[in-house]
Amino acid sequence: MRLFELRQKEVINICNCKSLGCPVDLEFECKSGRITALIIPGPGKLWGLMGRDCEYVIPWECIKQIGDDIILVEIREDVCLKRF
Repeated sequence: MRLFELRQKEVINICNCKSLGCPVDLEFECKSGRITALIIPGPGKLWGLMGRDCEYVIPWECIKQIGDDIILVEIREDVCLKRF
């Protein structure tokens, strides 16, 4: 699977059945080339009009299944939500 195909899938948290959005980036180890996390934009400020100041960094181990059009993850959102 290519990153282009992965970016078109919707990410769903199976703990609360909430849609987190679509992946925008990957995090990987330079030495081994192994993917370590999936990066998804966090919720927007003020109905999305004022931009974003955080993102979800979902460890690869938390991905439960990648389907044709969705990615199922099992996370605690407060732990995976990182400010930048």
